[in-house]
Amino acid sequence: MKHNGLALQTINKAVIYLLFIIISLLVFYPLVYVVSAAFSKGNSIANLDLIPFGGGITFEHFTYLFTKTNYWIWFKNTLIIALWTSLITIVIASLSAYVFSRFKFAFKNSLLMSLLVLQIFPSFVGMIAIYVILLRIGGFDKLWGLVLVYVAGNIPYNTWMVKSYMDTVSRNLDEAARIDGASHFRIYSTIILPVTKPIITFLGISSFTGPWMDFIFPKMVLRSPKNQTLALGLFSFVSDKKNEFTNFAAGSLIIAIPFIIFFLMTQKSMMVSMGTAAVKE
Repeated sequence: MKHNGLALQTINKAVIYLLFIIISLLVFYPLVYVVSAAFSKGNSIANLDLIPFGGGITFEHFTYLFTKTNYWIWFKNTLIIALWTSLITIVIASLSAYVFSRFKFAFKNSLLMSLLVLQIFPSFVGMIAIYVILLRIGGFDKLWGLVLVYVAGNIPYNTWMVKSYMDTVSRNLDEAARIDGASHFRIYSTIILPVTKPIITFLGISSFTGPWMDFIFPKMVLRSPKNQTLALGLFSFVSDKKNEFTNFAAGSLIIAIPFIIFFLMTQKSMMVSMGTAAVKE
């Protein structure tokens, strides 16, 4: 019986390992295939080998992107939009969260509930209203107009998220600083922000990645070639009139660079447990 039990455990472990190997292959194969396509010869997906890198390696697609397309313009526009969206979202959401967390005022709960209700509706529900508003304020076909759209969509949920984290930070820190003569803004900037660094870091990353490859709103707001983003530019490689999947794969591969840099810069903060960042009440 003991040997049968050990044999059964061994079989179960083997089945589990085999299952994990199969899942890993299913997850990683498309990624490896895209990387292989970026360095493969030809343009069409039909010309690619089933085995990654089976047809050799070439850098002609990267050369094509940098010399014969507006890839750098697309990349610059997308980076500007993502950075400004992330920065403005952090400032507005953290300030709003501090106010809701630390102050008592009329209709506070009603406003919080309104933010939650607003987040229930998808952003594209108000696309017609957004289109009209941008036309009225001169933000149509402007990068700052798209930033405004993203920031407005980010505020409701992110305010709730940061506010919930700030509620766990001890108010004794505020009171000690106030006794020393610190103003509310000084408390926010020198005490609350450092303590809430983990959630602020997460907020910055999520606000940055959102606009990075969004297609719907750039398609609606940005019309001129000089204002196109990466999503719009890369989509032109795989439209009905073109079948340049390898160029698309090369452009997609370069997109990963900012995320790698972002991760290397923020991984230490992200690894810190959000439950041990400060004294809790």
